[in-house]
Amino acid sequence: MNVIPSGESVVQFFAWYDDFNMSSQTSNVSVNLLGKSREELREFLQTLGEQAYRGAQIYHALYAERRFDFGAMTNLPAALRERLSRNAAIALPQVARRYLSPDGTVRYVLAIGSGERGLAKSANIETVFMPEENRQTICVSTQAGCAVDCRFCLTATLGLVRNLTAGEIAGQVLVALEDNRAALKPQTNIVLMGQGEPLLNYDAVMAALRILLDPNAIAISPKHATLSTSGVVPGIEQLGREKVRPKLAISLNASSDQQRDEIMPINRKYPLDKLLEACRNYPLRTWEHLTFEYVLLGGFNDSPDDARRVVRLLANLRAKVNLIPWNPGDLPYEKPDAKRVAEFRTILTDKDVPAFVRASRGQDVMAACGQLALLESAAFSSAQISPAL
Repeated sequence: MNVIPSGESVVQFFAWYDDFNMSSQTSNVSVNLLGKSREELREFLQTLGEQAYRGAQIYHALYAERRFDFGAMTNLPAALRERLSRNAAIALPQVARRYLSPDGTVRYVLAIGSGERGLAKSANIETVFMPEENRQTICVSTQAGCAVDCRFCLTATLGLVRNLTAGEIAGQVLVALEDNRAALKPQTNIVLMGQGEPLLNYDAVMAALRILLDPNAIAISPKHATLSTSGVVPGIEQLGREKVRPKLAISLNASSDQQRDEIMPINRKYPLDKLLEACRNYPLRTWEHLTFEYVLLGGFNDSPDDARRVVRLLANLRAKVNLIPWNPGDLPYEKPDAKRVAEFRTILTDKDVPAFVRASRGQDVMAACGQLALLESAAFSSAQISPAL
């Protein structure tokens, strides 16, 4: 089983990751059309001897109309629908379990299989749906597990199982939207903040985002999509060159290299000076700010001196800071005192650094930031569990 233990160093991980090709196997399963672009669908239809424009029709039916059965794609001739049912598939992630929080948050455990690229390793991933008054936010995973090994995050205890395909990434959004179709609000936000480091699965993540952000497909606005990274500098640089891209959030979580090394081993490869240089060079759009996420760990990184150092780190950046009090988990950290959180925020805002305290949703069902670790245990006996339909 190709799982890197969560205790491996980031340096060891990158050496391993460069040699690890998840797509080298072949597959005899039907071609999965989920995750394919308009052009890829056009090319696929041509291989069947069909007119290329039929691929564009499938693209619209699949993503814009959310039709997941070829029989329901009434914009296609009946003979083609029958042929597609024999030669292709629309393999959505399957809902294995739902955890429902009283605040409306739904934590999905989704089962993913081999897909069109022959990834023999089946896995479970997690997606979170968070309804609000005028919108819903969907928190999406980009890998099964994670190998970046942030010491305050329960997901790191899983290690890395494998990358997700574009279809498995976009499919999480489609599953959440379809499961809540009757109660959807006008605006949908997506945040790539679930399991995994998005910039270590760059190609699949961008392929999914091009579908998610396409006005003629799933139609999420780039202003309502955010990708969060632990600080993979080459990926940040590459993302800045993309024509279609989400907003960028950086997990900062420390006010010095020494402190960040302790809780985020990736800092040893991309220390703060390199990370912040990449941020200064990042081509922000006119309406855009960089977001820096700062998980406050009680007694570790939440002092007034920490706050003043953060102000200095972010000087001359068009940025805002989301302060996230640490969410409880089976790790050796403490939730910060509310007065310390308020003081930290005041120091930032007094120096003209916009800062906001983010209350995490779904803590009672382990759906909050840093809690996604597939803990299928008696810990959830008090949560309302909805079986898969």
